[in-house]
Amino acid sequence: MLAASVSYGLGALAFALLALAWRWRGHGAGLLPRLEIPAALSALWCGLEVMRGQLQAGHELVALAELARDAAWLWFLWRGIHALRGSQPPGVWFRGLERAIGLLLAAALLAQALAMLLPSAGLAYYAQAVFPTLIAVAGMVLVEQFYRNARPHERWSLKFLSLALGGMFVFDFYLYSEAMLFRAYSADAWAARGAVNALLVPLLWISARRRDSDTPQRVAISHRMAFHTIALMGAGIYLMLMAAAGYYIRIVGGDWGSVLQTVFMFGAGVLLLVVFFSGAARARLRVFLSKHFFRYRYDYREEWLRFTALLSEGDPGARVHERCLQAIARLVESPAAALWMRQEEDGPYTRVAHWNWSALQGELPATHPMLEFMRQRQWVLNMNDFRNQPELFEDAPPPDWLGDDEDVWLVVPLLWHDSLLGFVVLGQSLGKAGFNWEMSDLLKTAARQTAAHLAQARAAEALTVARQFESFNRAAAFVVHDIKNLVAQLSLLLANAEKHKHKPAFQEDMLATIESSVARMNRMLVKLRDEPERTGAASVPLAEILHDVIQAKSAFSLKPTLDIREPDLRVRGDRERLTRVIGHLVQNAIEATPYTGRVDVTLARESGRAVIVVEDNGTGMDETFLRERLFRPFASTKGTGMGIGAYECREYVRELGGDIQVESQPGRGSRFTVRLPLLDDQESQGT
Repeated sequence: MLAASVSYGLGALAFALLALAWRWRGHGAGLLPRLEIPAALSALWCGLEVMRGQLQAGHELVALAELARDAAWLWFLWRGIHALRGSQPPGVWFRGLERAIGLLLAAALLAQALAMLLPSAGLAYYAQAVFPTLIAVAGMVLVEQFYRNARPHERWSLKFLSLALGGMFVFDFYLYSEAMLFRAYSADAWAARGAVNALLVPLLWISARRRDSDTPQRVAISHRMAFHTIALMGAGIYLMLMAAAGYYIRIVGGDWGSVLQTVFMFGAGVLLLVVFFSGAARARLRVFLSKHFFRYRYDYREEWLRFTALLSEGDPGARVHERCLQAIARLVESPAAALWMRQEEDGPYTRVAHWNWSALQGELPATHPMLEFMRQRQWVLNMNDFRNQPELFEDAPPPDWLGDDEDVWLVVPLLWHDSLLGFVVLGQSLGKAGFNWEMSDLLKTAARQTAAHLAQARAAEALTVARQFESFNRAAAFVVHDIKNLVAQLSLLLANAEKHKHKPAFQEDMLATIESSVARMNRMLVKLRDEPERTGAASVPLAEILHDVIQAKSAFSLKPTLDIREPDLRVRGDRERLTRVIGHLVQNAIEATPYTGRVDVTLARESGRAVIVVEDNGTGMDETFLRERLFRPFASTKGTGMGIGAYECREYVRELGGDIQVESQPGRGSRFTVRLPLLDDQESQGT
């Protein structure tokens, strides 16, 4: 008893001070009209509650004072909403809400009067529990409308006032909804109510002071937060109503009351879950909130973050069309979508992907009037409008398979620069959302982003194919280059056959050369057919490779010399490719040197590396050619050369972890130095 008296005494004092201070400051109009009236009535109600606790009488008078306090705060909020809206005419929603609140207050007053004149448990239940709960709900709705109708620069000053009044009505809702369910007030909550209201007075005063401040701040309300809040509040109200109905069933059910109550509560819970997991129900709730609680339907920051995340999730290139369809469809609560694109430059637009819509089929030629209409106008086409007003589409009606299907809702063009990359067809919205300019602009922007994403995916796919062909062509170029060298070797053999064909030694060399050439060509064909340049690396003795190269070049008039200073040097690599690299260097040296010149090949060790030097005193190369053309593919000084031999040499030497250096002067010859990392002794012995 003492705690309740102290609590309500604090409330009376706080609201009385607020009313006096507001009156003394001279405020009486504007966005906070006549705040002293509801504040004074709140102080009166708290004071009467203190007297009732001390005298144990006057409950009906306190109830009337509380009803007057609630009516004053609702009037205060309603006046504030009209002041915030200015000259904007009230819509059907506001007029209906105004009438509903007026009828609610009149019904509450009538129930209170009847409960005083005709004592009855039923009337008391409605007057002291049901109607106060409904008034609290009405107060929460008006607080939301009050804050939502404030302009951004006004919300800074009205934020704490909305929090204070919202907190007051939320506490009342909690108190009276519990009383409605259990037909009894919570003694602790009732005692704390006065102090709770007193704690809200400073927030009201802060809002009053902020009305004079010149430093407003922007405040935003999240669409998603509003959706979840309304959904939870609706679920809570539904559960309380079902609990009250279950309690009533238990009372009137007699012996079967408990069983019927259990069955009823279980069915109510299942129904709530069905509604909660229904996509259509969630979509319609979002549409309702967007229409009646926000100036704009979409929270663009949140929508764009979700749209971009859905486009970019998953592996690159994996189900990119389906992700694009899902991202666009979710913007407008559409349950199905399909994508049409052109596979060839002048080919028709065919369906390339769908999301939950396998039944929709069709094809459009590139010259169809609807496609040109979408490209020029850049409109999102609403098929519902076409069915009602076909003249809107001018001379570009959609095909029958698209226009006659009742499930088709929107056709979204995917524009890439000035061309029509494709178009997306969306199914009817789950929330039955109306199509307006805001949705059209959002879909146009999303379609531009989607078109860029699809064009990038198509370019990446084309680049992958081009790289595969490039790899094949590169391998083929290397093979052709090697074949050219073999042809040159066989041509030289034929040229010498006229002079030396009767010599047994020449015949043996000729057969060995032909056998070696055939074997090399077969190996090249196998590599080209399977996986070019992917043979495994192994330990390779450099001395043996150099002997094979020198022996293969011995048929030339200019015979190279070999100087092996370190015979046991080994490197890790592919023997065939390494032989080809060194053979190419020696072949180039022979071709660049007259038959009276010299070509020297040396193998040595230097700083833990194998060093192979190919030196000649031939024509040489100038500095410009060394810098700009020597290792560039398809650049050659030979009339019959392909210009990829030196490039292949450098790339493979680098692949093995080595390097190649060139020194040359015109008329004085060239010196190629190849350095390769050596295998250590353990690796050499293990191999």
